[in-house]
Order: sequence, then C-alpha cells, then structure tokens
Amino acid sequence: MTLLPKDTPGDTDWFVHDRFGLFIHWGIYAAAARHEWVKKYEEITDEEYQRYFDHFDPDLYDPRAWARLAKQAGMKYFVVTTKHHDGFCLWDTQLTDYKAPNTAAGRDLIKPMVQAFRAEGLKVGFYHSLIDWHHPEFPIDSVHPQCNDEEFLKANQDRDMSKYAEYLHGQVRELLTNYGKIDVLFPDFSYSGRPGTELLAPGKGKDDWQAEKLIEMVRELQPGIVINDRTEIPQDYVTPEQMQPHGWVTRDGEPVIWEACHTFSGSWGYHRDEYTWKSPEMLIQMLIDSVSKGGNLLLNVGPNGRGEFEPRAVARLEAVGEWMRLHSRAIYGCTQSEFDAPPDCRYTQNGKRLYLHLFAWPYRNVYLPGLGGKIAYAQLLNDASEIKMIDTSKVGSGGGKWLSSLGADTVILDLPVQKPNVIVPVVELFLK
Repeated sequence: MTLLPKDTPGDTDWFVHDRFGLFIHWGIYAAAARHEWVKKYEEITDEEYQRYFDHFDPDLYDPRAWARLAKQAGMKYFVVTTKHHDGFCLWDTQLTDYKAPNTAAGRDLIKPMVQAFRAEGLKVGFYHSLIDWHHPEFPIDSVHPQCNDEEFLKANQDRDMSKYAEYLHGQVRELLTNYGKIDVLFPDFSYSGRPGTELLAPGKGKDDWQAEKLIEMVRELQPGIVINDRTEIPQDYVTPEQMQPHGWVTRDGEPVIWEACHTFSGSWGYHRDEYTWKSPEMLIQMLIDSVSKGGNLLLNVGPNGRGEFEPRAVARLEAVGEWMRLHSRAIYGCTQSEFDAPPDCRYTQNGKRLYLHLFAWPYRNVYLPGLGGKIAYAQLLNDASEIKMIDTSKVGSGGGKWLSSLGADTVILDLPVQKPNVIVPVVELFLK
C-alpha cells in the first residue's frame, strides 16, 4: 500500500509532484576552490579568509544560462545558498558589509538569479545558514574554524547569541520580503547532540536561534512556504544528505515528506581538484530511487569563482536532461508503488500508470510477480514501442510446467535483446 504522509503547514502539493530540484552552493569559497568548508577544514582566520572576499569577481555570471540548464535537466525548482556558514551574503543585505555588492561583483547576485529561474518556470528556494563563522556574536562552537585556538577563545568568551539571533532573523526577513514569492526555505545547520556543542551559549540548537519565533515569522511573511526540519523543529519535510534511504523516510514511525540532497562530487562548493564525480547513470538512478521511495532529489552544483558551472557539471546536467526529456512522466507526479519491484529494478507509479525502471538489462524476460491480470498494455517509454507479455493468469493448464510454476499472478515481459539507447530504460505499464 502506498504511504500517505500527514498534512503539513506549508503547501507541499507542488513539491511532491515536481520531485526534482537544483541546489546551488556559491560564495567566496569558490575562489579557494577547495570545498565550501575550507575555512573550517584549514582553520583559516577572518584576516586570512579576507583574500577570497577581495578577489571574488564573478565576471562570467549569467543566471539565465544557469536557469536554462536547470530547466533542460528537468528540474522544477532551485535552492541557492544566500549565506553559507562562512557568513558571506550573496544579496544586498542591510545588516552587514560582508556581502556581494562590496566585492568586485558590485551588485546583489540573488535578485537576477531569482528573476532568471522564475522566467524559466522554476520555483524559488533559499538556503540560509543558521550558524555564522564571521559574525562577532556567534559563539565558538565545535565546528567553528577557531575552536582549537585557545587565545581566540579567551578573547571571544563573552559573545552574545541573542544578538546573533536578532541578526539571523533580520536577514531572513529581508530575504522573504524583498524577492517576491519564495517557495522553499532550507535553513541549515542543526547541531544539537553533536560533540562540542557544550561550548555554545546560552542554549542548544533551536533555543540558540529562537527557532519557534523564526518559523512563526517565516509563515507570516510567506504563507504556504515549504520549510525543512533543520531548525530542529519538524516542519514540512526532512532532508537526508549524501545518502539514499532504504525506504520511505519516517519520523516516529510515521511517513513524512522527504528530499535527498546530493552533490555531483564530494563537495557542495566548487572544488577544482575533487574527482569523485558521480556518473550520469548513477545520478539518474538516484533520482529514480528517491521517487520510488516517495521522495524528491535536490542535486547540487557549485559554480566557480567566475560564476560558471564547470564543464563536468554541465555535461551531467545535459545527460540527465536528455533522459528526462523522454522519461519525465515516470518522475513527475509519481511516488512509491503499491507493488514490489523485481531485482535490479525500481517502480514508480502515478495512478494507473506503473513505471518499471530497469537498472540492469536482462536477457529477454523480466518477471513481475503480483501483476497477473492487472496489466492492460506495456510499452517502452522512450519510444512508445509495444512490449509483448505473457500473463500467467490467462495461460491456464496448457501453459506447461514452466509457466505453471510461476503461479497465476505473474506477468512476463518479452524485452528486446538489445538495450534501448537510453541510460536507464523504462517500461510503462498501463494498469486495468
């Protein structure tokens, strides 16, 4: 039986229909080109990190090109890092000078991005970091770049989290006031229970950033907005990161709306020398796998310091887009099936259309237990060519011992010997 999550405060109808989004991690860390956490990993001070601010000059930035690539890839929404953990802001915030207009970029980089993606029909999402390694009042927690610097800790022991929370709320208010309708808010980074959080003052997690008050403001400013669970207060959906769940994600035993977020490689931000890139086949299988378990996929790109998607990312977006051009109806509006897929396959389902995604191409036959008497027609989705089938519920005793051994509830698909020229073939099954 297909699982049905409970109603949520936000409007998730479009979210669970569209299924596929683009994540964008972009900031001055692109100039370092060594991961978006480079400041933490290398314990870089504000003074040393300033060189990336001073040399951030995305002169080739064309958000219209980004939006076209996302649309061509079959993505229906995007989420961009308005501010990551380093505290740098991509928009013209009035609450700090640590922002894009004060770099060589010289302008608000979020506004043209929002306009470009909206023009291509994509919904708009903002990621915003709950922590901030640059703000003078954010406490030194276990993930702060200077958490191992005893002299730094002594000099900053009187930081006031309440003042930082006021700043955080003010920036979120700006983002949800100045850019029209915002469809998704992706706050990040929850840390309650993490080692070293005892360094935080005065509270932990949701108390530090006054999460209840923050969410109340967000709902007031943007009714219907979809919010993740990373404020540490459950909202509309949960966000497993860099992993694929084994089934529909649950909370307290109840199914929830969920979205897996993944990178093309091992880094969210631009990483010049990172080579663990996922193949187009793996990316497409991750999308299928997510939908087959009732979830979404948010796939990340880290633009470089000049404001472009690098060729490896473009090639993968184009490959995914070509597959989606032919197979999007096996993704949009689909969810977990009521049936169990055979080995090396996944099912997605939209009403009376059942989609069999073949991760491994078999020799001639694939067996579908439980579907005897239930399929009216079968075709390859990429070209709408008929797939012949044997329905054991209709064969009777004359079918021989082989067919009789399968029982009366199995459908056998007679596939072509040669795999279709698509990355993951899909058979569309029309249920009676």
